[in-house]
Amino acid sequence: QMHLAESGGGLVQSGGSLRLSCAASGLTFSTFHMGWFRQAPGKGRELVAAIMYDGSETYYPDSVKGRFTASRDNAKNTVYLQLNSLQPEDTALYYCAAGRVYIATFPHQYDYWGQGTQVTVSS
Repeated sequence: QMHLAESGGGLVQSGGSLRLSCAASGLTFSTFHMGWFRQAPGKGRELVAAIMYDGSETYYPDSVKGRFTASRDNAKNTVYLQLNSLQPEDTALYYCAAGRVYIATFPHQYDYWGQGTQVTVSS
């Protein structure tokens, strides 16, 4: 089993920034690809970033490309998501997830999930 714990969410004004962290424990973190998802009220979970097991490649959908940046520190068993130029439509619960498929866009393709951290962007 792998345990994932997100942190770093909060309330920020439009145009602001946040840095989310996801700390992993349990299984060998460095062998898993990681994804960041978000879920707004009444909507499904949306992939906003994926990062390869060694951090050598990343993927972002057009909705966040150029504003969000994923990174990881395998020595610290932690993956990060830098959120810049935040807009009210970015308001959601943000989750990290671990899986064996890179750029897996569907939640069921991930094996482990954190509990999420809330990001709220005011206009």
